[in-house]
Amino acid sequence: MTGVEVDGLRWEVRTRGVGIPLLLIHGFTGRGSSWGAHATAFARDFRVIVVDLPGHGRSGMPVDSCRSSIERSADDLAAILRDFGAAPAHVLGYSLGARVALRMTVAHPGSVRRLILESPSAGIADPAARVARLAADEDRAERLERDGIEAFVAEWEGEAVFASHAAMPAARRARLHDDRLRNRPAGLAASLRGAGQGAMEPLHDRLGEVAAPTLVIAGALDRAGRSRADGIAAGIPHARLAIVATAGHTPHLETPRIFRALATAFLEEDRAA
Repeated sequence: MTGVEVDGLRWEVRTRGVGIPLLLIHGFTGRGSSWGAHATAFARDFRVIVVDLPGHGRSGMPVDSCRSSIERSADDLAAILRDFGAAPAHVLGYSLGARVALRMTVAHPGSVRRLILESPSAGIADPAARVARLAADEDRAERLERDGIEAFVAEWEGEAVFASHAAMPAARRARLHDDRLRNRPAGLAASLRGAGQGAMEPLHDRLGEVAAPTLVIAGALDRAGRSRADGIAAGIPHARLAIVATAGHTPHLETPRIFRALATAFLEEDRAA
């Protein structure tokens, strides 16, 4: 299956493998296929479900950016899991996808069996900082619409948070770059406006509601991301924190073997329980 409509929005959804469902949620500028070899490996032991988030890949492009919000995406994914007979599922989200996964776990606890958050954020607690982030994302969205996808991707890849990508193999960097270019400017602009950290409801005060066993993964080279991960792991009851020493914001790309070993070991504990 590839096209699933939820409340008027088309979601690109693909499944493979059998067993306990495992939902993979990509980051900003990605798509379901961005999980690449990870999805293939996980499908040996799980029923893997990958999606394209709103405005990304082949999923629909919301006319109203609020339709791409963290909250609406979490609601939609919970509905998709129910419709697929896949709830509760293990859920693994990266960055933007981790924020959606965290929201889904809080708002739809019956949908999540085990939770893995890679480079997550619980939003921005300070109101003034939220307003500033909203303005910054609006500026990014306007430049994207004005200058096009190639200029935007070049600027995005130059962000300091991705500096550690310089150590990745050239072929892997090229695939990541090509994946980003395949997105539509209007779709990414809608995501920036609707699903940015400034737009989402902060979840810091709701971390204690997370009942699913949780693993938080972050890279030591991503200083801001590690700090956010520390806070989230500390706020979720019995959550575990894994810091990958040689990775930055994207451990699943920078250190794929280490990342997959951490995720697989955590998920396998469910079988032994």
